[in-house]
Amino acid sequence: MTTTLLILGAIIILGLAAYAANLLLKLKQQTARQKAQREAQQAAADAKELELLGNIHYIAAAMLEERCELSEGVMRIGKLFSILGHTEQVKHQYPALFKHYEIIESHPIMEQRKALAKQQRMKLDLERMKSESVLEAEIMAEVALLAKAYAHLSH
Repeated sequence: MTTTLLILGAIIILGLAAYAANLLLKLKQQTARQKAQREAQQAAADAKELELLGNIHYIAAAMLEERCELSEGVMRIGKLFSILGHTEQVKHQYPALFKHYEIIESHPIMEQRKALAKQQRMKLDLERMKSESVLEAEIMAEVALLAKAYAHLSH
């Protein structure tokens, strides 16, 4: 009877050990999958960031070549930095650009602009043009710095 209990105990212990080993293997596989998934997500986020920074370079270059209007370029660059979450980091490097961006960022565009009364549109245009005339030289100098800083990311 003692031998039977020992054999039964050994079988139970071996079964539990096999079950524990199986659970550990599954945990290791799950951990590896999660790590691979995190790495893939990080790679995708890094690629998206590089794409957006490349877009900033493209817009800056277009502004320098006068293929993009000043306010439109400022608006696009400001929004891209905002999407990237870099606004606070770069705001001090490009103060004129962000000063103009803060003035025009709330201005309506396209259909919303068309829906405004003519006087309201003229008021917003005057505000934009004043800012452009005061800040244009500084903005263009900052845009040149932007284009140079992100030149390695060009399309």
